[in-house]
Amino acid sequence: MTIKNDLILRAARGEKTERTPVWLMRQAGRILPEYREVRAKMGGFKELVETPEFACEVTIQPVDILGVDAAIIFSDILVIPEAMGLPYQMIEAKGPWFEKTIKSEDDIKQLRVAKPEDLHYVIDAIKLTKKELNGRVPLIGFAGAPWTIFAYMIEGSGSKTFSKAKKFLYTQPVLAHQLLQKITDSTINYLKGQIVAGADMLQLFDSWAGVLSPEQYKEFSLKYISQICNAITEVPFTVFAKDAHFARVEMGKLSCDTIGLDWTMDIAESRRLIGENKTLQGNIDPCLLYSDYDVIKKEAIKMLKAFGPHRHIANLGHGLYPDLEKDKVKCFVDTVKEFRF
Repeated sequence: MTIKNDLILRAARGEKTERTPVWLMRQAGRILPEYREVRAKMGGFKELVETPEFACEVTIQPVDILGVDAAIIFSDILVIPEAMGLPYQMIEAKGPWFEKTIKSEDDIKQLRVAKPEDLHYVIDAIKLTKKELNGRVPLIGFAGAPWTIFAYMIEGSGSKTFSKAKKFLYTQPVLAHQLLQKITDSTINYLKGQIVAGADMLQLFDSWAGVLSPEQYKEFSLKYISQICNAITEVPFTVFAKDAHFARVEMGKLSCDTIGLDWTMDIAESRRLIGENKTLQGNIDPCLLYSDYDVIKKEAIKMLKAFGPHRHIANLGHGLYPDLEKDKVKCFVDTVKEFRF
């Protein structure tokens, strides 16, 4: 199927584009009243993720309402540990929680390497969304990076420090590598399944990159991200590692197309460290979107000028916050779409 608006795919491949493409992390979510209506029909977030028809509906909402240049499948990074045999719950206002966590070699042995069919509900949602989008914009699939998934599997929930997960790296490094490899193999299978189902582009989220030292990050995260990048050759691939300032030179060497920047990463410095042969994505602070319309426009244009006309996909430096106003988010999207160099 021909994609009518393929700006984002061309930008990722380094081709010239008429304007900078834009999409937003967490664009399908609570900032949209339409999303809240669908969510109200379901038992909760997890039920929504696991129901392809509703996941498809909320995936397409931001394309219709905000006018973004890509849809990203509505799902969660923690579907992978569940598919491996470690179920989680999503507790309202608290976040993810695992009743059982990984503590020993036995626990790791009991986990399976996930296959796409273990995540059939995501695969079905991608197929359905591709059909419903009818080639309007590309569909982005995603997964969590192995270190971030590992951190939840050891910790059992979110954390400011992830000290249990880091303790595991220091005290049981051999077992840590065993678990990380199993997560990596599962993630490659899952992403390949997303491509077969119709994902036009993929993104890997390393949400907790910033809690590791540079040395540990190379050893326990980048090594596995690199394996995934090497395995995914069919579609453009983005790596977003939150707070990984120390790894930007190494990121530039990964065999992916795009590197996501958070808002604390200077644009010119990042370009210099990452190099010219990668597209950069980002990097407005989501909190900018609380300010007034004039400030949003001014800062969006400033960001666009700093990145320049080529090899840039406009986005935030992290996901949208649930209490942002829809019209202010749309103002940011519209400003990017209207701007010409």
